[in-house]
Amino acid sequence: MRRVALALLWLAALGSSAPPSRGAEPALAVIVAAGRAPAAAVSTAMLANIFTRKRLRWPDGSPAVPVNLPAQQPLRRAFSLWMFGRSPEDMQPFWDDQYYHGVLPPPVLASEEAVLRFVAETPGAVGYVSVCAADRRVQVLATSGGATCTH
Repeated sequence: MRRVALALLWLAALGSSAPPSRGAEPALAVIVAAGRAPAAAVSTAMLANIFTRKRLRWPDGSPAVPVNLPAQQPLRRAFSLWMFGRSPEDMQPFWDDQYYHGVLPPPVLASEEAVLRFVAETPGAVGYVSVCAADRRVQVLATSGGATCTH
């Protein structure tokens, strides 16, 4: 009887903690190099096509060079859910299929700082970082929902 009571108390304690809200997801900024934003408006649909390699060029004809963060990184998960409505793991079958058609996924960079440097220095590059990480080296094309930067 004591075990049952302890188990019930444990389950009640688990049930009382609320799951994380969608608003707790990090706010993302899709970035390009400062001063190199495409002249035409860029929609999230266009960005999704660039990141899935269905679109290889910006509206001005210059090459689009997307980069990702590692799949286990929370920003990558948030980006994937925002842009594609699917987790990085759920995108794997898509990339497996694309591989057989000669299409490789965007390269993966290890950190937000690596993304900032690559995007700032590579013509046509596009990446994503947390809103708070975006600095004067880059220009923000789009932002996801979520919290705003407070510094």
